Amino acid sequence: MQETAERLRQLIRSQIEPLKLIPDAEASVKPSPQKWSKKEILGHLIDSATNNQAKFVKTMEAGGQNLPGYHQDEWVELQAYQKANWVELIDLWRSINLHLAHLIENTPERTLQNTLTIENAGPFTLEFIMKDYVEHAKHHILQILPDADLTSDFKMVY
Repeated sequence: MQETAERLRQLIRSQIEPLKLIPDAEASVKPSPQKWSKKEILGHLIDSATNNQAKFVKTMEAGGQNLPGYHQDEWVELQAYQKANWVELIDLWRSINLHLAHLIENTPERTLQNTLTIENAGPFTLEFIMKDYVEHAKHHILQILPDADLTSDFKMVY
């Protein structure tokens, strides 16, 4: 899982400065009332990170669990990411993802084939979910930074 952790770290290293170059006002622009602003997309990535941290640890503890998803639109709205400070959101995204990289690279190998379902979808192995998390993050970073040079090795499934 060292490679997966390093992919996540590389995503952070390569995109942190381009994210910080986006002015707060630009990060607040909603393309339409139904679409997320850059702030809200990054907020969603923070929510994804915290939800996945719980999935990772719970699946390490005991495989075979059916874990809940979350209502991403409601979470984004309830946490008022649209009103948040852009640089502080970037710093939070960076910090939680550095922790996830640490968690991924220190996952006991014996747990990587533990399975979970997410709202009855699956089963997925812990290894797959960890790898897929990085691809999910890349997908949304490309929504914020469409010219970012990112490659994708895994297909998102949830």
